[in-house]
Formats: sequence, C-alpha cells, structure tokens
Amino acid sequence: MSDAREGLSDDAPLSASKQAHAADAATDALVEGKGSSVVGRAVTINRPVAEVYGYFRDFQNLPSFMENVVSITVGDAQRSHWVVKAPGGSTVEWDARITAEEQNRFIEWTSEPGADVANSGRVEFRDAGARGTVVSATIAYDPPGGIIGKVIAKMFQREPAIQARRDLRRFKQLMETGEIATPAMNPKQFEEMGL
Repeated sequence: MSDAREGLSDDAPLSASKQAHAADAATDALVEGKGSSVVGRAVTINRPVAEVYGYFRDFQNLPSFMENVVSITVGDAQRSHWVVKAPGGSTVEWDARITAEEQNRFIEWTSEPGADVANSGRVEFRDAGARGTVVSATIAYDPPGGIIGKVIAKMFQREPAIQARRDLRRFKQLMETGEIATPAMNPKQFEEMGL
C-alpha cells in the first residue's frame, strides 16, 4: 500500500482519492476483501504521531470517542471482540483480527468468519510535522440487510460513512483538548431525535 501512497500529498484517505489508481489500491489493500461498501475519512490532529497511535492502538480506549461502540473486549495483541449499536436499539457483534501493523504508521484488520457485519480496514497515522498527525481510516463493510439495511442505518445515523466522520472528529477533540464537546440534550433525548 505504501507504493500507492507515493507521490500523493493530500490528507485524504486513499479510498477518497481523485486518482483512480490510488482509490483502487485502497480497496485492494483492504484485508481479504471483507466488505463491499468502502468508506474513507481523514482528520489532522494536532498531537505527535506516537501519542495518537498509542491512544488508538489501545482498543479499550475506542469507545471513549466511537459513539456507537458499546464495548471492545481485547483477547490478545491480535484479537478483539466488538459490540456496536445498530438501528432499532439492537446491537451487532464480531471478532476482529489485526492482519498487519507497523507502530506509529498503520493498523489493518479484518472481521473473523461469523461476524454480524463483515468488515475490514486500515487506519493510517502520518506525521504532518508542525500540524501534528493525519489519521486516515478506510473501512470496507457489508451492511446487514444489504442495500435496505444501509438505507435504514443511514436514517438512524448509524451508517459507517456518517459514523466514521463523527468518530474521527470526536477523536480529534479528545486528543487535542482532553474532552469531547457534548450537546445540550441528554443522551436519551439525543438518541430519540436520531442525531
């Protein structure tokens, strides 16, 4: 995947690149091809790459900024079990396995067979000098219920493309300020309004 990144200077994840070869490389790089819908998002966080990577790599930290993640149970250095909110008050679960990793550079994963939502992806951490760290997430997933499920998830604001953008924005807030701005409504009111 590093070859596909050569010569690119923007902050966008490869899946969002206007250069066709880069977008194809991002999709090809997703481990074992788990997922037919691809989401790419990026954010620049004004913190050193080692700090940003270190916080993200401790998967038990992820529910602190990933709004739909109910829990992550770490099994070992390569495996974890995820429970995530789904539309209609239900949850989906899967076991994830890290398939490739380079400290302070990237983490790749794939869901294990039997996942409620088959998925795979890559999160990259690039040193942006004085600007901090560019975090790019590329995720491939198969929405439960196919296209109908994707539409329902979008209506309930649980669609991964929407969530990835929000989660990265919350991650930026948490890393830069130590807290995440919250709405004036309590969580139940916020949930009832579908926000």
